[in-house]
Amino acid sequence: MKKTIITVVGKDSVGIIAKVCSYLADNGINILDISQTIVDGYFNMMMIVDFDKADKKFTEIAGELEKLGEGIGCVIRVQREEIFDMMHRI
Repeated sequence: MKKTIITVVGKDSVGIIAKVCSYLADNGINILDISQTIVDGYFNMMMIVDFDKADKKFTEIAGELEKLGEGIGCVIRVQREEIFDMMHRI
């Protein structure tokens, strides 16, 4: 399993979750876990996904998700699990 962490942050608006999840489904990416909150009008979502059956390469998906984020007024970051873990180690 190729676990990947996706974070989405920006001003809250209708359809953020739907657009991100639709993109993932269209590209064969399975959502393993998802958490989202809205604090004072700001949307924050963290997802753990499985890239095993992804139709495209990691870098291509990461770039397309960044562009999707720009289109919906959010910042979307995609990190491989091992990189995320190393960056957040205590």
